[in-house]
Amino acid sequence: MVGSGILKGLAETARNFVGSYASEERMTTVEYPEEKLPRIEASRNFPFLVFDGDDWHAGMRCVSCQICEKECPPKCIYIEKSTDKKPDAVGKLQNYPARFDIDISVCMSCQICVEVCPFDAIKMDNAFEYFATDRFGDLVLDKQKLSRSNEYYHQIHPTEAANVDAELAAARAKAAPKPAAPAAAAAAPAVAKPAAAPEVTASTANKPAANDPAKESNG
Repeated sequence: MVGSGILKGLAETARNFVGSYASEERMTTVEYPEEKLPRIEASRNFPFLVFDGDDWHAGMRCVSCQICEKECPPKCIYIEKSTDKKPDAVGKLQNYPARFDIDISVCMSCQICVEVCPFDAIKMDNAFEYFATDRFGDLVLDKQKLSRSNEYYHQIHPTEAANVDAELAAARAKAAPKPAAPAAAAAAPAVAKPAAAPEVTASTANKPAANDPAKESNG
């Protein structure tokens, strides 16, 4: 029948149109901002700085290597390295950023800063509700506003955060000093070596053994 394909297409469109109002699963919109859809794990928006423990400054993973600042395409990251060092989460002295700012009004959420960071110190947040009337007062975030705990990282990206923690734990275990050998092992008595066999020479090889009956009978 001529035009049957068009009629089938119109019927499918009508069924979808009615279903979008009648079926709960087909209603894809929500009454934002009163109602919000859960954010998926793979979503990302702007970067944040990860810290371990309870103190954001003491547990900051960033050592101000400035790789992210150099690799940032829109140049929205500003870092000043500290002149002193502080202990990190495992007690090792490290540099830290005296200043770490990100202008999120310029950030393009490319995630390059995350990819190049060798310390897993910067990750992508999925928060998107940023609004401000003053760009430099509200949209240029300093290191304290950028800092988020490792627990927060696990909440928004649980799979990725678990993998990062496993890698960091393995690296720290490998870098940890090995325990010294116990003193008892060092003081253990040496095992006595077996006595060496007597050296056989040409003269001793042809010499008859003492009390040899065969040799005595020939004599």
